Amino acid sequence: MRSLLFVPADGGTKLDKAMASGADAVIIDLEDSIAPERKDLARKAALDFLKRAPAAAQRPRLLVRINGLDTGMTDADLDAVVAGKPDAVVFPKAEGATSVVHLDAKLTAQEAIAGLPEGHIKVLAQAVETAAGLFAAGTFRGASGRLIGLTWGPEDLSSELGATTNRDAHGNLTEPYQLARSMCLYAAAAAKLPAIETVYVDFRNSEGLRRDSEAARRDGFTGRLAIHPTQVPVINEVFTPTKAEIEKAKAVVAAFAAQPGAGAVGIEGKMYDRPHLVRAQALLARHGH
Repeated sequence: MRSLLFVPADGGTKLDKAMASGADAVIIDLEDSIAPERKDLARKAALDFLKRAPAAAQRPRLLVRINGLDTGMTDADLDAVVAGKPDAVVFPKAEGATSVVHLDAKLTAQEAIAGLPEGHIKVLAQAVETAAGLFAAGTFRGASGRLIGLTWGPEDLSSELGATTNRDAHGNLTEPYQLARSMCLYAAAAAKLPAIETVYVDFRNSEGLRRDSEAARRDGFTGRLAIHPTQVPVINEVFTPTKAEIEKAKAVVAAFAAQPGAGAVGIEGKMYDRPHLVRAQALLARHGH
């Protein structure tokens, strides 16, 4: 999943537009974009949309962002939407393995009620959105077979910290949030899961989005959350390897295959060692080569 586009569950035609946006995943949001008094209506709208969404393999993955465990609304969300067979739920304010195990148990019960096979609904955890989440970020490995990735969010975190902003005058993350971003990367690597970069809120600034996304891919993120359909093409382009990158990865794999047991190989005058092989294999596997 390169691009994951948020849409409010009560967004009406925005949901249909999201499906046609080119996003790899559409996140039907029941959390931050829905006012408390509209939660019930949004749950019904989410279920209706899930039921009428096409089952075709080429459609985007359909995820539902539920409300976090601390809100007391998680069960009502799951009661409403599991029957719609979403591909996954986005789990806000996830705080380590314990919280994922808790959610896993809820999903298992709901799947049984809905007649779904256990483990059908996956989980994308928003792993670093709270201070407690940051300290628990290293515990996700092995927590649940449902986990398909980790992401993070500076907005809730900056609210908890009481910060006036999470970016400086140049639009760059300030130090506390650079740390949170890095912790998400390390947490995902430790859990052997993809790391998904957070949203770029200035959705009209396509060049800023491109620069920020290129930095995210450089650092190890494999995709990005989006808040507007116009962001999707840029995100998809940045997180899709170029033909040259694919060919280079194939060359690295082929060179090691030709020299079994070698610790390093030479290609066009440059040395590549085993970590380069691992990266090449991961890139090819992630993009179907």
